[in-house]
Amino acid sequence: MTSVLVVGYDPQAIPGVDGEALRAALDRELARFGEHGIDAAMALVVFGESVESALGASLAERPWDVVVVGAGIRKTEQLLPLFEQVVNLIRCHAPQAAIAFNTSGGDSVEAARRWL
Repeated sequence: MTSVLVVGYDPQAIPGVDGEALRAALDRELARFGEHGIDAAMALVVFGESVESALGASLAERPWDVVVVGAGIRKTEQLLPLFEQVVNLIRCHAPQAAIAFNTSGGDSVEAARRWL
């Protein structure tokens, strides 16, 4: 079975956002992977916290076929250093994985399928 890791920004750490509702939407998207026969997991990160150890552990958990980097990390200008860190951690800990990018939390399956 193919495997995908989705890396996103932790919705509980976003001020002024209903973190629970956003997390529920992310969980629904994660469930959609199963509908396509894809084993998927999610790693949520927060800028300024121990991204390297948390994400490194998730990346080393198994050989991922694709790692999807969420738009929340990629599109937010203030998070550029985090985005760079995430990409370099993927290169280091999962060099065999394709790297894909979603446009929102609702199209991670499609982003991964482009590379599967």
